Amino acid sequence: MAATALLGGYIAIKFSGAQQDCLPCEQRSTCLRKPDKTRTRQVAFFQGRREGPSHTDRMKLKIDSDTGREMITRRFATVEPVFGNLRGNKRLTRFTLRGQTKVDVQWKRYCMVHNIEKRAHHSYAVQ
Repeated sequence: MAATALLGGYIAIKFSGAQQDCLPCEQRSTCLRKPDKTRTRQVAFFQGRREGPSHTDRMKLKIDSDTGREMITRRFATVEPVFGNLRGNKRLTRFTLRGQTKVDVQWKRYCMVHNIEKRAHHSYAVQ
């Protein structure tokens, strides 16, 4: 399996072996540094430094533009109050469950409670 990645400002092509090929291989002990801990062989070939501005620099330019300022203003008015309510009022500073599906369920429950309270406080609730 091959993938292109950015590692420390360098462009690299990363290859990873398949478990079905690496686990039964006879040369596993000579191929891997820690065969008892590593599942598959991974190799990265560096292609050189990335040209042009970094992602951070490009985002700074985008945010500093008139369109970017307008976008952030809208975000502060629509999205940030929700996170403030969940974190401050509901005390959701960390998830108490483990695993992506359980955390997803916990997050959706907090969002559901937020939406129910929002409807109840703004007289959208059914009488």
